[in-house]
Amino acid sequence: MTKKRTKRIFQIVLLTSTAISLFYVPWILVWAWLLPLPNTVQEQLDEGIGHGFDGMIVYVDQAGKPPEFYASGWHDRKNKIPADPKALFKIASITKLYIAVATAKLVKEERLSLDKTLADYFPELVGRIENAEKITLRMMVQHRSGIPNFVDHPNYWTNPPKSKQETLDYALDLPADFEPGEDYGYSNTNYMLIEDLLDKVLGYSRHQYIKEEILMPLQLKNTFASLHDVDIDDVMSGYYVGVEDDLKTEFTGLMIATAEDVGIFLRALNDGSVFNEGEQEIYSSIYVYEHTGLLIGYQSIAEYHKEIDTVVIQFNNTTNFDGYDWNLAEIIYSRIVKIVRSKKSS
Repeated sequence: MTKKRTKRIFQIVLLTSTAISLFYVPWILVWAWLLPLPNTVQEQLDEGIGHGFDGMIVYVDQAGKPPEFYASGWHDRKNKIPADPKALFKIASITKLYIAVATAKLVKEERLSLDKTLADYFPELVGRIENAEKITLRMMVQHRSGIPNFVDHPNYWTNPPKSKQETLDYALDLPADFEPGEDYGYSNTNYMLIEDLLDKVLGYSRHQYIKEEILMPLQLKNTFASLHDVDIDDVMSGYYVGVEDDLKTEFTGLMIATAEDVGIFLRALNDGSVFNEGEQEIYSSIYVYEHTGLLIGYQSIAEYHKEIDTVVIQFNNTTNFDGYDWNLAEIIYSRIVKIVRSKKSS
């Protein structure tokens, strides 16, 4: 897909999403919430497809039981390929968990300091990012830096950046959202800068470090740095409400994984087995133990439920940035957890 065509798609998306939401959002959400709870996860997924999702994948790992794999709908809508529970998927911001783990490991190795500032690590950004001299690495990891989120730039969706530098440019030379450490503001810019910092400190790609320090020890063979590292047919297609095109080939430089690989990683994160001695204490002081991901065409939820010692991962490949598809996905996820919990207690 050409950049010109991509730009046109985003323009159509922005124009149509409000109209769609006005007519359908409340009733879909109310209906999804009030329906009787199905007996099985598979029935709930099939119900989710009936609510308008093109394809869904769920992975359930209950302690002491073999993992369970579920899928419904389409892997590829155009070619009528059914959803595959072991398909690769763009995990979007779930990637931040891997970056935060890598950061904690490098802090333990004393190759990074949580108290050094953005100005220390990137002096060239002084004057381009407000408060660079006061923003610490800790604040960036915790989304407490006040650095504007490049996704919030008014031109981000209508004129998508063509490179990493253009992406960063959307967050430069702007007023801070708040004083460093004084508030919380989720910002993808924080993690883009941390990724660059990891590369800088390591002297080689952070992806190689993540592979050696996280993926290989956990035997995760279906987690990849980007779309360029996989067979495109193995990746679940992504769709936007009102747009016919498959958006799979957009945003190629993001991590890709199966639901199973994400689930194994998430359990290791929560039980501490992903860490070496002293690393978990650092991680616990800076970041969370669950995450969601949202990208055009891709939504994901990765959570560990301590009360039932269960990891539940949910992927779906239909989005609408006016928000109702995200809310719908969360409703379906909560119902799946209820189903799993009810079977656990029975």
